[in-house]
Amino acid sequence: MNVLLGVLLTLAVFTQELPFRVTVEAPPELAAVADRVRATDPGSIAASLARAGLDLPPSVHVTLIPESEARGVPHWVVARAYGSDRIVILPARISTYPYDSLDSVVLHEIVHLALNVKAGGRPLPRWFHEGVAVSVESGWGIGSQARLLLAAARDPHIDEVTMLFASDAAPETTTAYLLSAALVDDVRRRHGLAVPGAIASRLARGESFDAAFYAETGESVNEAAAHAWRMYRGIRWVPVLASSTGAWGFILALAFVAFVVRKIRRKRKRWEEDDDDEEPLDPDDDIVVH
Repeated sequence: MNVLLGVLLTLAVFTQELPFRVTVEAPPELAAVADRVRATDPGSIAASLARAGLDLPPSVHVTLIPESEARGVPHWVVARAYGSDRIVILPARISTYPYDSLDSVVLHEIVHLALNVKAGGRPLPRWFHEGVAVSVESGWGIGSQARLLLAAARDPHIDEVTMLFASDAAPETTTAYLLSAALVDDVRRRHGLAVPGAIASRLARGESFDAAFYAETGESVNEAAAHAWRMYRGIRWVPVLASSTGAWGFILALAFVAFVVRKIRRKRKRWEEDDDDEEPLDPDDDIVVH
């Protein structure tokens, strides 16, 4: 019955007249990319959002930036979403994880806008924003599975994932995306695909994120994370190691995780030493999401 209802909901989303408008601002050299963005299929996006308990924003304004004007923007940043209706994209950087196409970039960023709207503009944790966006928009390949497997083997606390997002290094940020996506994917599998929207809507009603998460899942964020890492370790070893590149991927991933662990420990030590002089980073203060 639930499957049938889900199919009917998807069909209804595809067939109804959707109040969705995309405007694009772009220089002449990106005119072709702008045309592709304007051709975005609202039905497909609405269906993906609906499965996550989210609604299609009524309008989206997209600004395309050529690489020549991207000075000062970290090389791994492909796009950013602002508020409830604005997206900035650097098309020349597409194909950098977690994006693999222009369509995936647009969908990923619209998920961020939809989450902002559902939460009534109240800030959601970065890991939740990115985990939901990647969960809705894409997955990961064998190479990423090896990296995630080794990262999950450490049973990282959710604060460690947040610290990885704060890094200026692309490998650490990529691992943060992977861990967040694995966590959200596991939560959606166990508590319903639409649970992200249910959690965000509770924030709009004044609840804290931790309270909203517990109300919808019956567990704390760190309990959910521990379950996700445990489940992922249990089901991913064989396909990763059995692949033709599994051995080398495992070795490289092990080296990578060792590097990340060292970086996290050094950063945590610096934060603890500077605690009296600097205000700690609060991920909820930053409403700009990638």
